[in-house]
Amino acid sequence: MRARWIICLALALWLAALGRDRFDQWIDATILPPLALEMSVEVLDRDGDLLRAYTVADGRWRLALPVDRVDPLYLRMLLAYEDKRFRVHSGVDWRSVLRAGLQAAWNGRVVSGGSTLTMQVARLLEEGTTGQVGGKLRQMRVALALERRLTKDQILQLYLHLAPFGGNLEGVRAASISYFGKEPARLTPAEAALLVAIPQSPETRRPDRAADRAEAARNRVLTRAVGEGVIDAEEAGAALREAVPGLRKPFPALSPHLADCAREEEPLALAHRLTIDGKLQKKLETLAQEAVAGKGEQLQVAILVADHASGEILASVGSAGYQADLRQGFVDMTQALRSPGSTLKPLVYALAFDEGLGHPETMIDDKPMSFGTYAPQNFDKLHLGTIRMREALQLSRNIPVVALTEALGPAKLVSAMEKAGMKPVFPGDKPGLAIALGGVGVTLSDMVQLYAAIARGGVVRPLSWRQDAEVPEGQRVVSEVAAWEVGDILAGLAPPPGAPSNRLAYKTGTSYGHRDAWAIGFDGRHVIGVWMGRADGTPVPGAFGAEVAAPVLFQAFNRLKGKLDPQPAAPASTLLVANAELPLPLQRFKSRSAVFEAAEDAPAVAFPPDGAEVELLASGLKVKVAGGTAPFTWLADGVPVVVGSDAREAMLAMPGAGFVTLSVIDAEGRSDRVQVRVR
Repeated sequence: MRARWIICLALALWLAALGRDRFDQWIDATILPPLALEMSVEVLDRDGDLLRAYTVADGRWRLALPVDRVDPLYLRMLLAYEDKRFRVHSGVDWRSVLRAGLQAAWNGRVVSGGSTLTMQVARLLEEGTTGQVGGKLRQMRVALALERRLTKDQILQLYLHLAPFGGNLEGVRAASISYFGKEPARLTPAEAALLVAIPQSPETRRPDRAADRAEAARNRVLTRAVGEGVIDAEEAGAALREAVPGLRKPFPALSPHLADCAREEEPLALAHRLTIDGKLQKKLETLAQEAVAGKGEQLQVAILVADHASGEILASVGSAGYQADLRQGFVDMTQALRSPGSTLKPLVYALAFDEGLGHPETMIDDKPMSFGTYAPQNFDKLHLGTIRMREALQLSRNIPVVALTEALGPAKLVSAMEKAGMKPVFPGDKPGLAIALGGVGVTLSDMVQLYAAIARGGVVRPLSWRQDAEVPEGQRVVSEVAAWEVGDILAGLAPPPGAPSNRLAYKTGTSYGHRDAWAIGFDGRHVIGVWMGRADGTPVPGAFGAEVAAPVLFQAFNRLKGKLDPQPAAPASTLLVANAELPLPLQRFKSRSAVFEAAEDAPAVAFPPDGAEVELLASGLKVKVAGGTAPFTWLADGVPVVVGSDAREAMLAMPGAGFVTLSVIDAEGRSDRVQVRVR
């Protein structure tokens, strides 16, 4: 009898072992669903904060969240409410399954579930059903298999990524950002409890659609948390009084153009770390919206900020709004080819200083000049006579800078632009003297990089926006002395009305036809460029760089840090003297064509200025002559009108309105002429 009992026991143990082995083989043979989830691509700022995220292929928000980056309070609440024995069971908590079965049999209905977190992960991975027996058995098998192949933290992370929160929100991080507007690293007890409650019935407990049900479910989680010792009654009381968020918040979408660029450059990367300062970016995007508000539906703006010491881009605002509107907000205007107007003039002067053509105190003529068939005009159609180069640059006179460009040669200016890392585009691919006045296509990024080189003492450091980018030192564009001299001149410009007087070195520009308004400036550490205009290139009547772009530039610097970093001291070799103390060749600029120019005391029509519109008085047309030797003869369209006059002013009889060429000849046969329109 005893022997028979021993045999039966042995047989039972053998069958149990065989069953266990077969069960293990069955579990090991489980084909698991893919565990590598598609995650939202993230673009991060210099501090690791989220600038922008993209939905996955099916339109869901699913953001990566390591276990150690979620508030521990949430994890304690989750396990206390969903799976107290998560750390010890093997995927299926047989104790809970037995309890749930007995309760269902006793009450005739399901009282509590026996589902573990691992089983929930199995269901979420397969998007399977919950109530059907076959589905539940499949979840149990997958859960047991998951526990054999993954660690507990890996399973928990899958839950953090897959838990549904209503609509297209998937995962704890997406829900926290959307419902609370923050990362889940720090949550209040009320927030943590809500995130535990929603996934049990994500559509019926969505706070943005059913705040009352969401609140009730959250409160049940808080009650359980008190019972399990996760929080105390006082914390729960405060949490119960906290309102449930009634609206979803938009996901961050800062620096959208640059984010798109980063994604296009590295399409397989899940995280892109940029040099952008997220807080500054947000301030400047707001500034951009304010800058165009109430100024028509097409006016657009772009702002670029860089640290010129490192070359890192700190903010990049490609438009006033990333949207399909009349402003064409999807176009990144920091990269669009535009005419720079007068903003290239500082480079011309710096090159001229380096070539020994002048010095800030050198005198230069601002008077009518022709360069072959090209006869540039000043913006105001006036001429100031002989002025210092410092004044010529500060007042942005056109004729002096064209004379300097002729002396340098356009090729030298183009070479300097290319050394600065710019990619200029010329009409007909052939640069001429008009390049100095904006006759070239450049981008805002190009111009900011050029001004950054001037601010850095004449040496280029290419702009970069990826944190891991290796940015080598660039070429020298101009000498340290010339760079400082230009910066000192620009720092002497008066600020726009209402802006602080802070010696910001800046230059404005307006392209032909008022298509582009510019303002670019730098202090001892940062450079900022502002462009305003229309994305389609049509004119903006009355838009001047000094009036529309310069105020935005000063506001941008104010949002950057409030005060400027000081400009560097003058290099030791800088010649800081007045005009009279300069070497004789530097006291006055002489152009290449000086030998053909009239003598300094030659006669010149002082009034009316060339190209002006003048009113014909009843007594005739008033004219004035400067220089020359009396007596003077005046001609209209080659016909003598006044002969042998010793006066420097005269009234000319005119046949009527229209264009007329006025000439004056002095006693020595020297002459000057202007063309005007008589009204």
